[in-house]
Amino acid sequence: MRCPRLLPSSLYLSTILVSVLVLVVLSLAAYPATNISGTWNAKVDLGDYSGSPTFVLKQDGEKLTGTYSGKLGDADLTGTVKGDKVTFDFDAQGNKVHYEGKVNADGTAMEGTCDYGSEFSGTFTAKKADKKAEK
Repeated sequence: MRCPRLLPSSLYLSTILVSVLVLVVLSLAAYPATNISGTWNAKVDLGDYSGSPTFVLKQDGEKLTGTYSGKLGDADLTGTVKGDKVTFDFDAQGNKVHYEGKVNADGTAMEGTCDYGSEFSGTFTAKKADKKAEK
């Protein structure tokens, strides 16, 4: 009497193919679909105060650098991008400022929260400037 095969070859190959596809999808999800480098025009709502700062961002992998320009002057910023999550910090007029948000799927808009040291906290939205306008 012969022992039956546990997995027919076609089922075995299908199992391997599905496993490889799952690994590919999971590895792609770990990286942002778009690079957020560029000029961003923001709207900040801090309750009694509001502003419209501009951020010029440069993304290199998960590392984020750039500049803030707004009511508090100009400042260099650093941060991270992980998937659709972005965080960055800068110092302005003696306050450590922290932004944390999410970028949309095509990398043209973001929204989140901002904390201006112990003084103010609120929300922000930002849109990436038209690439033609940046030239």
